[in-house]
Amino acid sequence: QVQLAESGGGLVQAGGSLRLSCTASEGTFTGYSISWFRQPPGKGRELVASIRWSAGTTSYTDSVKDRFTISRDYAKSTMYLQMNNLKPEDTAVYFCAARIGGAVPDSATYTYWGQGTQVTVSS
Repeated sequence: QVQLAESGGGLVQAGGSLRLSCTASEGTFTGYSISWFRQPPGKGRELVASIRWSAGTTSYTDSVKDRFTISRDYAKSTMYLQMNNLKPEDTAVYFCAARIGGAVPDSATYTYWGQGTQVTVSS
């Protein structure tokens, strides 16, 4: 069974950068889409970015386009989310998740989840 673990969150000032990592403890992501969701305080989970593990195709929600970049490293079974020009509204717990097939916004359709990592952006 795949287990996911995020790291890289923290406190940063507006305009700063962070890189989140999501590593699989075992298994393979072949055929999967891997996504980053975020959950601001008191709100639901929002799909931020996704990558098809095999093909490498990516997608982003409009609010993070041109600021965030999702990528993956086959050899390390790790996915990354590079976040630049961070804004206070990016403050949230960030989760990585995996599902077979294409990425969709419905978090309930994802099979595997990490524990989450806090990102706080101060103004």
